[in-house]
Amino acid sequence: MTINGPDVSAIERSVASALHAHWGLFLFEGIMLVLLGAAAIILPNVATLAFTLVIGWLFLISGGVGLITTFWMRHAPGFWWALFSAVIGIAAGIVLIRWPISGTVSLTLVLIAFFVMEGVATIMYAIEHRAQLSDRWGWMLASGIVDLIIAGIIFAGLPESATWALGLLVGINMLFDGIAMIGMALAAKNARAR
Repeated sequence: MTINGPDVSAIERSVASALHAHWGLFLFEGIMLVLLGAAAIILPNVATLAFTLVIGWLFLISGGVGLITTFWMRHAPGFWWALFSAVIGIAAGIVLIRWPISGTVSLTLVLIAFFVMEGVATIMYAIEHRAQLSDRWGWMLASGIVDLIIAGIIFAGLPESATWALGLLVGINMLFDGIAMIGMALAAKNARAR
């Protein structure tokens, strides 16, 4: 059975053309990630505190918006569940903003899960695209492997390392992602010349 669909080589050319056209944006993003990652590595305690406070504010704001929309649509089904969710978001935000150091252990556990999922996804992305990015797919593969190593480091250092590990490890992740993005941007810049 043959499936009639778009020409695969035409899609590959279209993707390569789009990457080539926007390589400068990828390069800029990579440079910014490298700079922010280096800052977080140099000041891991500050980065951990900042990360925790940002997450706290996100929970507080999303919970507040959820509370407003829940009361605005109070006759919709699931009112009590939506109300419960909004109150939990507000409470989590308040706890993280008021006591950010104690919230770092919980966030560290979430970060472990994030690094594992991102690492696996990046490795799969690299393997999937190795034909299109033949000279740079190794950068993406290395980035995914580093994410898995970071998850192991975080887990091994709990709970003592939670006050500095978040900032340091997020910085390392951003640094390697930035390097990978720079490598991909440079490969995309030169892709049309072949």
